[in-house]
Amino acid sequence: MNSKLQTPIIIVNFKAYLEAAGKKAVELAKQAEKVSKETGICIGVAPQFADIFAVAQAAEIPVFSQHVDPIQPGSYTGHVLAGSIRDAGATGTLINHSERQLKLSDIDTIIEFVREKNLASCVCANNPNVSAAVAALKPDIIAFEPPELIGTGRAVSVSQPEVVTNTVRLVREVNPEIIVLCGAGVSHGEDVAEALKLGTQGVLVASSVVKAKNPYGKLREFADASKQRAMN
Repeated sequence: MNSKLQTPIIIVNFKAYLEAAGKKAVELAKQAEKVSKETGICIGVAPQFADIFAVAQAAEIPVFSQHVDPIQPGSYTGHVLAGSIRDAGATGTLINHSERQLKLSDIDTIIEFVREKNLASCVCANNPNVSAAVAALKPDIIAFEPPELIGTGRAVSVSQPEVVTNTVRLVREVNPEIIVLCGAGVSHGEDVAEALKLGTQGVLVASSVVKAKNPYGKLREFADASKQRAMN
């Protein structure tokens, strides 16, 4: 596990939102860094590929790629290498997001490739059984996200608490060393606090921060809730 990663952790997926592209990606990353330094809570960001280098240069926080392909260097057009994101300054990568789903065999290969490059692997899973199957592949992080709740504002930690606790239990049974996050609909500090109360070690968020009128304020709300819960 990369030394930059501490729990509880908040990972912000910038997706392909214009509010977090180019110069705005750098601005948002700097706000995340500011909140992280103020609260002591680890905050990572996952910008678009073209912005990884600029974001990594501008902010001293974990930077994740949004995807890596299961390939080695060679004649592959339009693909993303694990080594390339590392050289651009990334700390790790998201794998198998519901908007970029992969076969289990490809997930296994990518985890191996990013481990070889000393990158952190954060594998997204859409249900408890998939989470358990992924746990056997020994990623660093598993982020449980029911696709039907993504972007709805209905937090998984509030809407499906029993599914979150079941996911944590199943993953722990397979590999207790894996960091477990949850995401989908997480919009308020209370959602984050509830996620931690259910046994997760953080959250994966996107639009609730990227599209917020005050991204700094929303990040601070999430980080303060994380810090308060961690102290209890």
